[in-house]
Amino acid sequence: MAGNPNSKSFRKSQSYIIELIYAKGHRNIRSTHKTTFEITKDSSLTERGDCILSISASKGAIDLSKEFKNALLNDDANLKIIVEAGGKKDSALARGSSYLTLQNTNDLVIRKGNFICDRTLAINSNKAAIDFDRNLIEILKNPKTKVKITLIVERPI
Repeated sequence: MAGNPNSKSFRKSQSYIIELIYAKGHRNIRSTHKTTFEITKDSSLTERGDCILSISASKGAIDLSKEFKNALLNDDANLKIIVEAGGKKDSALARGSSYLTLQNTNDLVIRKGNFICDRTLAINSNKAAIDFDRNLIEILKNPKTKVKITLIVERPI
């Protein structure tokens, strides 16, 4: 996909790879974590899961396309994560890394810092769970809520 003129944070001379993930809300979504946010394939959530934005995700890191993973495994890669539900939308920007494994079967964790483990999708995010629009978080607390997560990686060319 050629440059996206609707995204001021991405350069027009780059190419983009998009992954779509579908998930659900849950009554225990709090989204109060200050350094990470997470999307999980788990179908349940305890109140301790304060970084989780959605559950029952259609993909974990291992399920992402090879092309997407290869683009994200670049220290110059930028990632935009868009979370949409109930007519509300919010997004975060993060970075890829050549140190990512992208092999976790269950979780996608985006971190403000640069810690990397098998659950890490991206680092150096401009947002954690606490930073997401609180109106969107209220919608995500409904178990009937359908969530669409769009991952857009900017691939240097």
